[in-house]
Amino acid sequence: MRIMVTGATGNVGTALFSRLQQALRAQQRSPGSGGDALSLAAIARTVPDTTLEPYDGVDWYAIDIGSENSHDSLEAAFADVDAVVHLAWAIQPNRDEAAMHRTNVIGTANVLQAAAAAGVRHVVCASSVGAYSPSDKATRRDESWPTGGIHSSHYSRHKAEQEGLLDAFEQNHPQITVARLRPGLIFQGQAGSEIGRYFLGPLVPKLLLGRVPLPIVPIPDAFVFQAVHAEDIAEAYWRVVEQHASGAFNIAAEPELTPERVADLLGAHRVLGIPVRVLRWVVGGSWALGLQRTDPGWIDMAAQSPVMDTTRARTELGWEARRTSREAMGTVIEGMRSGRGHIGSPKLYPRTEARDG
Repeated sequence: MRIMVTGATGNVGTALFSRLQQALRAQQRSPGSGGDALSLAAIARTVPDTTLEPYDGVDWYAIDIGSENSHDSLEAAFADVDAVVHLAWAIQPNRDEAAMHRTNVIGTANVLQAAAAAGVRHVVCASSVGAYSPSDKATRRDESWPTGGIHSSHYSRHKAEQEGLLDAFEQNHPQITVARLRPGLIFQGQAGSEIGRYFLGPLVPKLLLGRVPLPIVPIPDAFVFQAVHAEDIAEAYWRVVEQHASGAFNIAAEPELTPERVADLLGAHRVLGIPVRVLRWVVGGSWALGLQRTDPGWIDMAAQSPVMDTTRARTELGWEARRTSREAMGTVIEGMRSGRGHIGSPKLYPRTEARDG
């Protein structure tokens, strides 16, 4: 079985290749155990250091999936591919939505079109809790909840558009098995530097995160959300591919992250339950001034996205998170504080490694 991963050098892609390499080594140790021989391929805009794990032993293609000229390159790369796992996504520069839309929505359309033309049998796409329409936090929502997105968030709008593309693709290509994973926030220590750059920026000090006790932290009561460790979402992707599964799967660890649990992870003694509109005003103003990189749409998504029911992943895939959501968030806080990353990745490079631009 030949597996192609797009967006392969980021947080999830790197974790997925670690899991795929485990499967490949297990197959090599027991060649007579049955199953199709694994072969790994990847697409990234910039190819990583292929001498380093987990990028070694992978056939790499440098393709900009959002380019209007990418179709022929994608179709050629997808030749003889059994499963495409589409992870490529842009969340920066969030001041240029057209640039993000080009990768997120146009790029997804290009990947789907090329997959169909190349005869790929299985397409697995990274969706998100952010694709869902607004919900209260009291009732857990399963995969049947509408995917209309939260319109004030560019991330959510693009995820909802992507879901629409997948719906149309399923109808037009019934011979192709389509699956989509809708995870909560995805954390790992190795992504600490990247997440710090993407969401906080250079002006926000990260060395003190969770280290200096805070008397109080302002978090709206509506901020109840879910997270999952990158290794656990990688396991879910592997199970979907291995089982040739179809449909949507909510993926999240327990417990849900409440304001009190987040405050505890940040070393705060008490939570101040401020209104969402106040935090939105503060975040929007500081973002407009260039003081940090989180635009106010992320506040709306945190307040309005549903808490997901993950029963289907557990019962149909046999998937369980091995790390709690608290552990997942704790690892990324430590990673942001220390500037952890992966020296071979164009996306996950550590804070201490200088990069042009």
